[in-house]
Amino acid sequence: MIQTAESNNTERCEFIHVHEEIVEKVMNQMPEEEILYDLAELFKIFGDSTRIKILYVLFESEMCVCDIAQLLNLSQSAVSHQLRALKQSKLVKYRREGKTVFYSLADGHVRTIIDQGMEHVAE
Repeated sequence: MIQTAESNNTERCEFIHVHEEIVEKVMNQMPEEEILYDLAELFKIFGDSTRIKILYVLFESEMCVCDIAQLLNLSQSAVSHQLRALKQSKLVKYRREGKTVFYSLADGHVRTIIDQGMEHVAE
């Protein structure tokens, strides 16, 4: 049985005709598979509301795990776990001052990504 676009709610071309010039142009512009994988992994990091809250906290000030945990009403262990993921994704950086480790945003790109996401959500 042949399914139509109406029967399964998917859009399909009525005629099978590949626009080769367009396909080739787009194919030449596509990043390598590894780059697309890395991008998808980066966006997964933004898929956790606790990590988003931590990033928002770090927009305002460099902070240590204890302060972030207090502010967000989380355990230090939970904050450390999320900071580790953010650090591995190069979204936060840290510096040591004596026995205390202070975290901050890695660069301005992090804020831009969040700001763009908020703008999109607000539309």
